[in-house]
Amino acid sequence: MGLPPATTCGAQRGARGGRARRDDVARTTRSLRVLETSHPPTYYLPRAAFVPGVLRPTGGSSFCEWKGAASYLDLVAGGRTAVRAAWTYPDPSPGFEALRDHVALYPGLVDRCLVDGEVVAPQPGGFYGGWITSAVVGPFKGEPGTWGW
Repeated sequence: MGLPPATTCGAQRGARGGRARRDDVARTTRSLRVLETSHPPTYYLPRAAFVPGVLRPTGGSSFCEWKGAASYLDLVAGGRTAVRAAWTYPDPSPGFEALRDHVALYPGLVDRCLVDGEVVAPQPGGFYGGWITSAVVGPFKGEPGTWGW
């Protein structure tokens, strides 16, 4: 299944935002940067940052012992669908209430994600949604031999 064309999402590390492009599916300077042990950051973008209609609820769920129950979203743009390319915590656990109404993307399932104009690399392994930039250094969970970390 193909990816939406030129999918980008801007996120903020400092005071700068991503560049606007006609085919962006999301753009914000108000993302939440979440750090977990042995992971690169995951960025959660406000739901309102997404172009109306690009997020479509899909089946399945998962549970994080810290953040709670996650639900998944397909990303639909340009007549193409990135299946389960995003997730959200509709009712986050205490301490993570700020994640309500925010959506994270798997950078490996979309054409590209940006942080302050830098294209990110996806966290290895396919299960995790970390965004690797030149500002972070591994090794990261998800690489070969790290499952038990």
